Amino acid sequence: MQTKSVLLVIVFACLAAAATAAPRLQFSWKNPNYTGGSTFKNILVLALNGKAVNRAEFEDELVAAISRPGANVFPSYEFLARPDATPIDMKDFRELVREQKFDGIVVARLTKRDVKTTYVPGQVYTPYPYYGTFYGYYAALYPVVYSPGYMQTEKVAQVEVNFYSTVPPDGELVWTGTTNSFDVGSVKKVIKDLVKLVTKELEKENVIERASK
Repeated sequence: MQTKSVLLVIVFACLAAAATAAPRLQFSWKNPNYTGGSTFKNILVLALNGKAVNRAEFEDELVAAISRPGANVFPSYEFLARPDATPIDMKDFRELVREQKFDGIVVARLTKRDVKTTYVPGQVYTPYPYYGTFYGYYAALYPVVYSPGYMQTEKVAQVEVNFYSTVPPDGELVWTGTTNSFDVGSVKKVIKDLVKLVTKELEKENVIERASK
């Protein structure tokens, strides 16, 4: 029983860590003063910062997720060549929006990106010696008798996503959302999770149409 209890504690701790590691929205707000309609026909998806390859991956995933019949959605990299840490020329960007007749812009940016290294101390367990033989007792309990300490490194990020209407002269915020601080284990998986999260919220807030099943 003691062994099972210890193992259950470990399993539940791992599950709890996994639950808090996934990205989720901790803030979502739709502009109550926005009066322009909710049907956008020509949308630009723009990942504002981060590595170029990750920006492109995010833009492609979000383009695919929010594309709807009768609406065109484009990744910004098709129009803007932006290597890592390259700023956007706002004059050129305004001209792009005007020429391509974009009526909506989805902008995502990393608001936090940290690498945390912490020491996790070892734990000593004292099981009750009720097994019939020493050999059985030792074989069953050895894996959990002593857990050595170790260094743990976590990559943590937070993302903000805004949806703008491009109505003149400078556009208007339609919706904004900010995630929790989440663990970045696999970049590709995190991007897929973020895209799914954002798409679901945009549908819920009627910023985009719900996907047909």
